[in-house]
Amino acid sequence: MASASLSPDEKFSLITRNLQETLGADAMKKVIEERDLKVYWGTATTGRPHVAYFVPMCKIADFLRAGCKVKVLFADLHAYLDNQKAPWELLRLRVQYYEVIIKSMLESIGVNIEKLEFVRGTTFQLSEKYVLDVFRLSTTVTQHDAKKAGAEVVKQVEHPLLSGLLYPGLQALDEEYLDVDAQFGGVDQRKIFTYAEKYLPQMGYKKRMHMMNPMVPGLTGGKMSSSDADSKIDMLDSAADVKKKIRKAFCEEGNITENGVLMFVKYVLIPISGREEFVIERDEKYGGNLRFANYQVLEDSFAKKEIFPLDLKNAVTVELNKLMDPIRAKFESSAELTELLHSAYPEAKKSPPTEAKAAKAKAPKKQEAAKAVERAVDVSRLDFRVGRIVSAEMHPEADKLYVESIDVGEAEPRTVVSGLAGKVPLEQMQGRLVVLLCNLKPVNMRGVKSHAMVMCAVGEDG
Repeated sequence: MASASLSPDEKFSLITRNLQETLGADAMKKVIEERDLKVYWGTATTGRPHVAYFVPMCKIADFLRAGCKVKVLFADLHAYLDNQKAPWELLRLRVQYYEVIIKSMLESIGVNIEKLEFVRGTTFQLSEKYVLDVFRLSTTVTQHDAKKAGAEVVKQVEHPLLSGLLYPGLQALDEEYLDVDAQFGGVDQRKIFTYAEKYLPQMGYKKRMHMMNPMVPGLTGGKMSSSDADSKIDMLDSAADVKKKIRKAFCEEGNITENGVLMFVKYVLIPISGREEFVIERDEKYGGNLRFANYQVLEDSFAKKEIFPLDLKNAVTVELNKLMDPIRAKFESSAELTELLHSAYPEAKKSPPTEAKAAKAKAPKKQEAAKAVERAVDVSRLDFRVGRIVSAEMHPEADKLYVESIDVGEAEPRTVVSGLAGKVPLEQMQGRLVVLLCNLKPVNMRGVKSHAMVMCAVGEDG
């Protein structure tokens, strides 16, 4: 799709599709009618990029196809201020790695990157004028507003560091020094965006527009994080590892709110494909392929439990590996890129513990065990309830597990996974009264989150 053939309305539609919120939409339309929109997206060069980066990359692809001039800011100074975990030499290498990965991702999507520019933060954030503006900003911003602005993105601790209060101001000033019309980020950046809209005009700089993506759940149902190995798929993970991780992903039947697998289809696979239709390929013996005219039809069908979770996982695995294949191939064929990866993210080398260290490590465990023996058992802490099984079915990915929906007198039935398959016939589970232990932490059991435990026992007669 060439940007020259698009009308201003079509460009605006492409720029804003799938966004959760846009601040300054009317001003954006005026700019688009006159010239190409200038946009920036920033990322701190800390952990290795993972497949969740395809979500912002899809929007950057939309911006480029709409004729926008896009700047990607590698926030190395922000990364350094993150408790100074990485030295400058390591950050320099990570900037290089990020640039290679992001270019490779956009090439995998199939977008022209002629209007894409990469900028390293320290090329302007250490200049005399920028530093003076940081001081100027500090005379205007209240401590309350600085803390509030970073509440969603700066780690909240009992004794916060001053750098956490600086972070929102640096991000706001970047809009001026990058000379852009708009900044793009996740909806978790909203307070920083409104902070920038409030304080940049007070410094004599123009108010920018802001575009926000929704926060897409990770594979475990929460945010996809570089620090949580089970929540993310690294861009260089093997095809087998991708399949394994998606197989373990939380994809509860009928759940459309905390479903990272389903959201990946909405925000990555369908936009990248350039068509509305989504196809789940299946063997004829399982009913053949499933075709969905658009994402909403797919979501509605999943909500009605018309789609087997494993079928959706298999389809996403195939499409994701197609995107990752050229990226993996690029690194596998280049000794230089492999060396860059190892230099930017050296593997931690842990020496084996000495006998003294081992003895010291065991001592606290023995003390804890002794305290546990002394601690009185308090049965009253167990929340036992009687519930009725509303429905029961085989677990989609385990032959020995049932998935039950159980009414325990709450607003909604609880989803419970139990290992009763092969012990109690499925038809005998329907409508049955059971005793549940309800105050256990929800646990992910082969991709389905269980919110209680069915209590059962075997009598002397078996």
